[in-house]
Amino acid sequence: MPAPGDSLATLLPPKERRKPRIGLVAGGLGTYWPQFPDLLPLLTESSRYVSERFAQMDADVTDVGFISDAVDGAAAAEKLRVADCDLIVLFLTTYLTSSMVLPIAQRAQAPVLVIDLQPTEKMDHATFDTGAWLAYCGQCPVPEVGNVFRRAGIEFRSVSGWLRQESAWRRIEQWIDAAHVRSALRHARHGLMGHVYPGMLDVSTDLTLLPATFGSHVEVLEFDDLRVRVEAVTDAEIEARMDEARRIFTLDSSVVDDDFAWGARVSVGLDRLVDDFALDSLAYYHRGLNGEMHEKLGAGMILGASLLTARGIPATGEYELRTTVAQLATQVVGAGGSFCEIQALNFEDGVVEMGHDGPAHLAVSSRDPLLRGLGVYHGKRGWGVSVEFDVTHGPVTLLGLGQDRDGSLSFVACEGTIVPGPLLSIGNTTSRVDFGRDPGEWVDEWSATGIGHHWSLSLGHRAGTYRAAASLLGIDFRKV
Repeated sequence: MPAPGDSLATLLPPKERRKPRIGLVAGGLGTYWPQFPDLLPLLTESSRYVSERFAQMDADVTDVGFISDAVDGAAAAEKLRVADCDLIVLFLTTYLTSSMVLPIAQRAQAPVLVIDLQPTEKMDHATFDTGAWLAYCGQCPVPEVGNVFRRAGIEFRSVSGWLRQESAWRRIEQWIDAAHVRSALRHARHGLMGHVYPGMLDVSTDLTLLPATFGSHVEVLEFDDLRVRVEAVTDAEIEARMDEARRIFTLDSSVVDDDFAWGARVSVGLDRLVDDFALDSLAYYHRGLNGEMHEKLGAGMILGASLLTARGIPATGEYELRTTVAQLATQVVGAGGSFCEIQALNFEDGVVEMGHDGPAHLAVSSRDPLLRGLGVYHGKRGWGVSVEFDVTHGPVTLLGLGQDRDGSLSFVACEGTIVPGPLLSIGNTTSRVDFGRDPGEWVDEWSATGIGHHWSLSLGHRAGTYRAAASLLGIDFRKV
């Protein structure tokens, strides 16, 4: 188990990724400035506050300043197009015409969020003149922009509120979290190693689908790519990896030293594979036969895949490419994301038991993760060490990637709560999830969404964030 003072992030430094790129532009109708000389300074002060708030977010922000007419809007559009944004935020400080912002949405080639944040909660009607009122008129053009975006075939998104309203900023930050997902999936390199588990038709994925939908790259790998790297691992590296594992895991008495050492060797080889191909995720499976090398490699993956997943590089068995995409999405918003399927229903307690044998996301464990030795992997060839825990108790959100008859992808989500109770001790990542309804009815509705039989189990109630991410990615969203 971790030594005192050791955190998981210290032992397993998280992978650094490209931050989302946010474009920011504020605007108002320039006709007002000579009419009401005090108005523009007030609006630019508001836009300065908004810019400062965005600068504090975990994103690279390109602020192109304040626009006052359609010529300014076209110039801002060109700057934002060059910036290659994951999300553009239009701050409507007062009324402006839709002709000022439509070119930005059309030419910058990025999804757009409209925000209108008036200076305070309400106007002082007794003292306000027309110029002061216009500073509170940012909501006026929102329906106009919405109408024009719809007519132009551009998805409309907005957050209305007042400048220092934290609930409004939480809604804005939800869109920034969604931009993290869009950025990660646009630039992800997904490793796909081995072959599909025979008969699992639901996990089969067209390799063109991810590049076409998200812009991701799929790197097709052979188990031999792993084999040559595992063969190069030294005894000293094996010992070091075993020592690292002892600091992270509690070792059950069932762990066989030779199996532990083999898992450590494969883990070091996996790290090299991920580094050599610059992978953001890895989905794998190989059946093997009669104890030959590829069967041993497939059986030795769980320790290394769990350590990779804990570093923010989802590594998932059963060739589950779509689920590694979901895990990457939940990872980059800070929610972890452990590989899951339905394992059993408890109608007496009203819970769904879910988890999986194999790789786990150690950062979401409710306790020190356990390494258990298994003489057989159910449904798979080989044997070795596996990871056992339940996910941290409290609110969780499931997120999976569904696929329809026409091939289109969707985000499928459901919020629930992990509750304590008895769990099997069989080397699985089992958790008890309460969805507040009859477990059988939940299974029926969940299964009708187009979800496959695996998904990511992430911390917190985040369906709103995943809905926003689906919007930015241009895919459907379904919530149970």
